[in-house]
Formats: sequence, C-alpha cells, structure tokens
Amino acid sequence: MRAMVLERVGDPLRLVERPVPEPGRHQVVIRVVACGVCRTDLHVTDGELPDPKLPLVCGHEIVGRIVARGADATALPFGTHVGVPWLGGACGRCNACLRGQENLCPDARFTGYTLDGGYAEFAVADARFCFELPPRYRGVEAAPLLCAGLIGYRSYRLAGNPAALGLYGFGAAAHILCQLAAHEGRRVHAFTRPGDVAAQSFARSLGAVWAGGSDEAPPEPLDAAILFAPVGALIPLALQAVRPGGVVVCGGIHMSDIPGFPYRLLWGERVVRSVANLTRADGHAFFAAAARTPLVVATHTYPLEQANQALADLRAGAFTGAAVLVP
Repeated sequence: MRAMVLERVGDPLRLVERPVPEPGRHQVVIRVVACGVCRTDLHVTDGELPDPKLPLVCGHEIVGRIVARGADATALPFGTHVGVPWLGGACGRCNACLRGQENLCPDARFTGYTLDGGYAEFAVADARFCFELPPRYRGVEAAPLLCAGLIGYRSYRLAGNPAALGLYGFGAAAHILCQLAAHEGRRVHAFTRPGDVAAQSFARSLGAVWAGGSDEAPPEPLDAAILFAPVGALIPLALQAVRPGGVVVCGGIHMSDIPGFPYRLLWGERVVRSVANLTRADGHAFFAAAARTPLVVATHTYPLEQANQALADLRAGAFTGAAVLVP
C-alpha cells in the first residue's frame, strides 16, 4: 500500500510503499476512503507536539470500510463504514478512565501521533475506538467530522448552554459547529482574522447572526466563546466579550503563549478552560446530533501524494473549510 510517512520532525512527508497492516486481536483494517488534514497534523510535523512515533503515518480523521478484523473485533461487520478519531486507545483501568474521562488517561494512544494514522490506502485501528458512521456522512465530507467535528462538539458541551456563542477562528471546526449550534437555536457570532471578508460571509451563510474581525466587539455580550485559532492573545479579547459568569473554552491542543491581562477581565466569575482530546461518549453524542442536522461540510480534496501541499495550504490559510486527502 502507499502511505505518506513522517520520518523526521520538520521534514516533508515521504511517499513510501508498505505492506497492508494485519489486525491485532481488537483491531480492524480499514480501506481508507478519505482522511482529513487537521491543524494538529501541523503541530505534529512541526514538532510542537513532542515525541511522535517515528516513522509515522499522520492523519487522525479517517473514513473508510472494514476489510479485515481481529479475533475479538467482531462487533462491526465487514464492510461497515467507520470513522477513526484522534483518541485511538485508553487503558480503561486508571482513575481517569473509571471517572469517564478516558480523554485524560495517562496511557492514552493517539491516531496519527503515537499510532499510525490515515495518510495511506489502508489503516489499522482499535475497533473499540471506531465510530460507525451515519448513512449521511460516509465519504469525503465525513473526514472533518472525526476531529474538527468531535473536538468542536466537546468544546460546545463544555461551554454550558449558551444562547449567545462566539467562535474565534472560522476554520474546519467552527464551520461545522456553527451549523449545529444555529440548528439548535443558538445565536452564533463568528470572529475571523481582521479583514477576512470571505470567511465572514461564509460564516453568515452557515447561520451566524454576526461575523467580524477578532479585534471587534460583538453586538451583544456572549454567554460563551470557543477559541479554535491557536492564538493565546485571543483569550483576553474573548474574556472581554463574554458576560459575567461566561465561559471561554480553548479548543486547540496547542496554543501560543497567553499574554498578561488585567484581573478585571476574569473577575465576575468568568471561566477559562481547555479541552483535551475526546471521549467515545462525545463521539456517539456528536454523530447522533449530526445525523439529525443537515451539515454542509466544506472540503478541499487532494490526492494522497499531495499531502505536503495540503499541509502547506492549511498553514497559509489558503481555503475555508477543511482539507481532505483521497487515496
């Protein structure tokens, strides 16, 4: 099979030939239909996330069909359309797992980081951490749901029950969550790079009641704000935009340093919190919600061998929506 492999952090991915993987006891082999290209992949390839498995097949937004199964991976039949997310495994025994916080398991394993991912024609994954996909989402449009959708949804759940919601950084995650939140009757306010009129128009087309630059104040106090842009300087701006008692959720796995800011921005029982990974419960809840919501997923497809170009375009902000590799 063909795979795009990271051999050394900071180097371009290299197209190589590898054997099709064999499934372990709890694993399935998936013929990859599509794999999303996520900002976390940039953090891995650029070395901002430490100690990736090397050599590594990147990619943690995998969509495909099961073509082989291990002895104890029989719950999902052959041919099932599945998605493989960032969380690729957890121990199931530690305090975090027993509390229902498997996303915080110290022995968690991560697809496309500590486990080989989906920038390939075939992938292997733990069947217990795969999601059967709704009929509506089984092709290219499903790939961004596996991280942008799932992490966005976990961030949304941790934002409480906001009537007025702000989304900072209108990329892959925000464009999915905007539709879901608007469908549920939330007033979504989209914050983009200052002057990015195209992204602001895109946000309004997906249900945002207001869209403007991150340097602008929204037309009403926000109940919660979610930051998808990995820019620490946005936190004081978001705190300024939320009402007393409001929540600022940091949805990224990596962020630039947060600058100092006056205590008055935090005072009034405002909260700043992070989101780490996801749980399987998040996934089941999200896909149930997605099955009820006619999401328009904006994708930009690249052949597998153009993975480096897809990463470069993502870094440059060359498109709205999400990049997806198609083997």
